[in-house]
Amino acid sequence: MQVGIHLPHIGRKASPDAIRRAAVQAEELGFADVWVSEHIIIPKDANYPPSANFWDPVLTLTWAAACTQRVKLGTSVLVLPMRHPLPLAKELATLQNLSQGRLILGAGVGWMAAEFDALGVPFRERGRRMDEGIAMMKAVWNDDPVTFPTRWIAAKIDTMRMQPKPCAPIPIWIGGSSDAAIARALRLDGWHGSRVTPEQAPAMVQRLRAGRPDAGFAISLRTSDEGRDSGALLGRLEAYKAAGIQHVLVAPEERGIEEYLAAVERVARCAEGM
Repeated sequence: MQVGIHLPHIGRKASPDAIRRAAVQAEELGFADVWVSEHIIIPKDANYPPSANFWDPVLTLTWAAACTQRVKLGTSVLVLPMRHPLPLAKELATLQNLSQGRLILGAGVGWMAAEFDALGVPFRERGRRMDEGIAMMKAVWNDDPVTFPTRWIAAKIDTMRMQPKPCAPIPIWIGGSSDAAIARALRLDGWHGSRVTPEQAPAMVQRLRAGRPDAGFAISLRTSDEGRDSGALLGRLEAYKAAGIQHVLVAPEERGIEEYLAAVERVARCAEGM
């Protein structure tokens, strides 16, 4: 089982130096990948997320890519329906090429209606916009020239060109545990879930493998780490591995950068031999 770590690009610990130090540390400690999350704009009095200071995920991964050579670079998750697929496809293809093929696109439909409202995107259409947006990005990544008819996203793409093409296919892992999210994941390259306990993991793996038994389909989980009990984290990782989870993203919750870096070292010790 592979283990990744979430980068410190959120809250008071976010800074260029913090992200660089964390990415380099992750590579040196042998983590498989480094990850980022996304909120573009949130209500002032929102209970969650606890901070509005979200550094842009694609730019953060670009910075991390420049500081590293091996670790993969993942999004947990990009809220695709909030973004127009064409500029996003260009950004992701460029990042894939700058990093020499290390990108994993974790994608979800989102849940914060106020954020969609601020961006002028219909919240109730987010699932349909998600599916059409993924199809549009795959079209411009693969076809040259490209023609793509749309229904939900405002675009007219008729015998047009977009370059660069990604130097390698960008795997798409879908986040979420709804029936629609599971069905979407099974059509693509992997599932990147959260809030799944070790007790719930075997049933989820069984459900996913019933639809995608091939080893190329990734099953990934995100779990938080409060830094209080290394034994509990180790037990959780072992249980996920036993359930058939292939990849776990650990997100340390420490607010200061020095505390975060120390937590990552502890996570690395727990992940040894996974």
